[in-house]
Amino acid sequence: MRMLCIGDVVGRPGRTAVERLVGMLRQETGAECVVVNAENAAGGSGITQRIARDLLAAGVDAITLGDHAWGQRDVFEAFGEFSTLVRPANYPSGAPGRGACLVELEGGLRVGVINLVGRIFMDPSECPFRAADAAIAELAPKTRIIVVDMHAEATSEKIAMGRYLDGRVSVVFGTHTHVVTADETILSGGTAYITDVGMTGPHDSVLGREVKPVLKKLTTGVPARFEVATGDVRISGIVVTVDEQTGRATEIKRLQVSLDSEGSP
Repeated sequence: MRMLCIGDVVGRPGRTAVERLVGMLRQETGAECVVVNAENAAGGSGITQRIARDLLAAGVDAITLGDHAWGQRDVFEAFGEFSTLVRPANYPSGAPGRGACLVELEGGLRVGVINLVGRIFMDPSECPFRAADAAIAELAPKTRIIVVDMHAEATSEKIAMGRYLDGRVSVVFGTHTHVVTADETILSGGTAYITDVGMTGPHDSVLGREVKPVLKKLTTGVPARFEVATGDVRISGIVVTVDEQTGRATEIKRLQVSLDSEGSP
């Protein structure tokens, strides 16, 4: 089977790219499962119940979050409505929502999805390695295909997670930096890995934000409001082929598609 993993959706431009292109990309790539990180989908911070509903209606199967999981107030209601909306599994015990889910696809195929957040240069959280162990122990009896979104700043922490989970999950893809890396590979145990799948949103920007306010803040130290940019919108991700019988990945390819002013790829 094939799956499409899409990186940090930023604001309305990123949402538009997903809503207009995911259906086409599913057809072109043959993807049976689409996992999207949307922790920046609502104005650049968090996700709302309506946005989650729109993304799922557009053909997304599971939505992962990250350090901005609590960015919008009604995310708590969204967790109750959507079983395939997940926040980092290594958030403290008692946090709302779930850190992993099981996606039921047509034909009876199941895909486990786990969301983790890093600890290096990030807000405090529990150990992502131990949280991954616990989530895999819960999902493994139900499916051989498990995908992990490692939402982290440090490349070393992401690479370490890929090595730690090699052979136990099908895919480990990194998010959070908004910059795509060129290190996609199949690790020795059969896990597809990439340090960061990049950003889905406006690339004529600084990580999805308008350039001038960011430059003002960096060059003067004066606080500025960082609005979501609008130009050069692209969807970024990976397409991974997985052996359904073993859960091992056999191919991983980077994908980036531009959205022009008419919304055509």
